[in-house]
Amino acid sequence: MTNLLRLLKLSAKSLLLHPLRSGLTVLGILIGVASVVWLMAIGEGISLASQKQIASLGAKNIIVRTIKPTTDRFEGGGYGVTRDDYDRIAATVPTLDRTLPIRELEQEFRNGPRKLEGRLVGSTGDYAEMTRLRIDQGRFLTAIDLEKEINHCVLAAEVADHLFPAGDALGQRVMIDKDFYVVVGVAAPRAASAGIGGSLAAEDYAADIYIPITTFWRRLGDTIISIKPGQFERNIIEVSQLTLRVREQGDVLKTADLIRDTLAPHHRLKDFAITVPFELMQQARTTQLMFILVLGLIAAISLVVGGIGVMNIMLTTVTERTREIGVRRALGAKRRDITGQFLTESVFLAVVGGGLGVLVGLACRPLLVAVRTVLFQLFPLQMESLPELIREVEPVLVFWSIPLAFVISALVGVVFGVYPATRAAKLDPIVALRNE
Repeated sequence: MTNLLRLLKLSAKSLLLHPLRSGLTVLGILIGVASVVWLMAIGEGISLASQKQIASLGAKNIIVRTIKPTTDRFEGGGYGVTRDDYDRIAATVPTLDRTLPIRELEQEFRNGPRKLEGRLVGSTGDYAEMTRLRIDQGRFLTAIDLEKEINHCVLAAEVADHLFPAGDALGQRVMIDKDFYVVVGVAAPRAASAGIGGSLAAEDYAADIYIPITTFWRRLGDTIISIKPGQFERNIIEVSQLTLRVREQGDVLKTADLIRDTLAPHHRLKDFAITVPFELMQQARTTQLMFILVLGLIAAISLVVGGIGVMNIMLTTVTERTREIGVRRALGAKRRDITGQFLTESVFLAVVGGGLGVLVGLACRPLLVAVRTVLFQLFPLQMESLPELIREVEPVLVFWSIPLAFVISALVGVVFGVYPATRAAKLDPIVALRNE
């Protein structure tokens, strides 16, 4: 133990004789270790954010959306999921726990002179639970609202703030199309969701109003007429989306296949798309592993570059201290003593660099947030144009990456220090003593 402490003390003194050179070598290892921790943390943060978006759709949910066919040959302008499809799936798929039909339409909402363009959503009372919509005031739609086709509505938070800025929206009336609807609830603010997959577009819940889907079908019907200069378009859409919940998560994939087989014979034009969040989550986890592997490889390259720096410095040190090596050998030092000294110095450099790199790595989140804040202040337009995932991603430390990076840095010191140490030990004492 005493010999080890003496060896460490001697190594530290030798390295401090050239502080700038030793400092730059430590910096190379520091950057490599910090890169491992930072890249792993950023990769984990991006991956978890993506999985969170997918999970918000429900791991047990299957989403069937109406899409417009690529061909214009659809009868009478009608396409997509129908009420018959809804009844057929509910009656023939035994693994389903709940079925939620949704009808969406862009509409203008009015309260006296105040107007707002938004999305009118016809749904059932299960909508709030299945889409994780929280109610801030009042209540959501009920079975009685649907059964009696009552003109009740629930407003998104921003709609309530815009149409009723001076008072409580509950009990007030909103004009939609040509009818008045009584406000029975106000939803809590909710962030927009990003588009997931080719069949599920991004959704902004800020300008939504929710009404019973039975009221929607009776009051607004299925026909959408679009009139543009020189163009008249008539479409018939019965159901915009079906959200289906499976009883057991293990049945999700086979239930999705069954639903696809049930709908396919009735939709020759391929006017529907099925999204399975559970399947997307599995793909996201696989992508996460590949992403972390690639980032780890990039960071490992930084460590190797740092190791090359250690070897270069130690070879230079051996050349400069050739006479010292000769004197020590002449006084009785064995080859293993010389090897141990120079190997200890290289490992010392790597361990110090690794320790500092870990500390810098632990500061990943606050440093990244600070840099992002500064960039938002200096380049607001450019930062706002970036995808939301990049603008708001939070690094998540992968704790096993910290000891891994530190151990690798120590191994780098050993691997890249062996050759210089061996070369020093093999010097002929007589030749070394003649060196000036």
